[in-house]
Amino acid sequence: MNAIRVALIEDHDLTRFGIRAILQQQPEIEIVGEARDAKSGLKLLETTRPDVAIVDVGLPDMTGIELTQRFKKSQEAGESASKTGVLIMTMQDDEAVVLAAFAAGADSYCMKDTSFNRLSEAVKTTAEGNAWIDPAIARIVLHQVQTSPDQAAASPASSTININRLSDEDNEMMLTYPLTERELEVLRLIVDGCSNAQIAEKLYITVGTVKTHVRNILNKLCADDRTQVAVRALRAGLVQ
Repeated sequence: MNAIRVALIEDHDLTRFGIRAILQQQPEIEIVGEARDAKSGLKLLETTRPDVAIVDVGLPDMTGIELTQRFKKSQEAGESASKTGVLIMTMQDDEAVVLAAFAAGADSYCMKDTSFNRLSEAVKTTAEGNAWIDPAIARIVLHQVQTSPDQAAASPASSTININRLSDEDNEMMLTYPLTERELEVLRLIVDGCSNAQIAEKLYITVGTVKTHVRNILNKLCADDRTQVAVRALRAGLVQ
């Protein structure tokens, strides 16, 4: 099995050293390079083409969101079959920042105060071509998605935010197998962090029925777990 090649772009030395130390404990992860600013980071990504780029939002010369947007555009224009997944890391849980990161093309979003296990999971999931998002962030973003169309149109930032970025195949799947009203109710509670027992209590149904709904939601959204369900829901604007 090939090692997951990771590039780390973070301007704070102690934070960068700490992330590196954590990831180096994983034998399947290889740090291929580091950068302290966006300009050097872009050059690093172009030359190393890692599996995952861990990018800090608050870089000194441009934001990590701008870096992500530029790099993703360069990937789309290139002919290389290998694609680098971008994992945004930050202390910010601001809705606008999170939405802007995904609009720029970020694949995953992780808080800097996350646990060792979650960081490793985030890197591995991103390397596999899937999205990973901190559950707390998923709730924040999905709450924004639930804003009414009129409210969204009134927002001056709405024109710069586009989270409907599912693949054509996924969009076709969701049109073919749409979620029922009950499944949408379950989805909202999943994103709110409710367990199956809590969902059953809130919706006055049995735990067995909840498990059936959760399984159907996972299948319809082609997701492996609840985290991926939240990501796909927020990108597709499923919850209105």
